[in-house]
Parts: sequence; C-alpha cells; structure tokens
Amino acid sequence: MNSQLQQLMQMGQQLQSQISKLQESLDSQKIRATAGGGMVSATVDGKGHLKGIEIDPSCVDTRDVEMLEDLVVAAVSQAQARARDVYDEEMKKATGGLPLQLPGLSGLL
Repeated sequence: MNSQLQQLMQMGQQLQSQISKLQESLDSQKIRATAGGGMVSATVDGKGHLKGIEIDPSCVDTRDVEMLEDLVVAAVSQAQARARDVYDEEMKKATGGLPLQLPGLSGLL
C-alpha cells in the first residue's frame, strides 16, 4: 500500500511539473487572428489574454466607426477561440489525454 501511495505522489509531482511547463509555454505563445480580410488583426497569448491589435489605416472611417469596432471584436474573438484550442490540445498532452480540471488553469479561457 505504501508503494502505491509513493507512486501516486510521484505521478502527481510529474503532472505538476508538466502543468508548470504548460503555463510557461502558454504565456509565451502568440496566437493571431484577422477580420475583414486582414484589415484588423488581434494577437493573444496561449491563455487568451489580448497582447495587441493592428488596424489597417485604410479601414479607419470616422463615418463608420461601428464597422471597425465589429472587426476588432471579431478578430479578438477568433484569436481567443484559437487560444482555447491550443490550451485544450496542450492540456491533453500534459495529462496524457485525461480530462482533468485543474485549479488555477480551468477557467483561464
């Protein structure tokens, strides 16, 4: 019984190490998406946090600010959706495919 407990603790430590590496990796990833045929692009990290917005000056029309706002929202939403996909894939790798919800990581995206 003691041996099984030690194995379980080792597995937990390995998983914790993998999750720490995953968090670092997510912080450094840059995921980009565009809207309006590339007129607006948004960059997020692997956790979905917005890191930057680029707007093509040709789409800035003071008479139609609403269109630009919609493009920004669309680009950010797409980038965050891609970040969720990256997160899910990386989590599957880190946990060996087990569907774990880990405190501090669930709800990041």
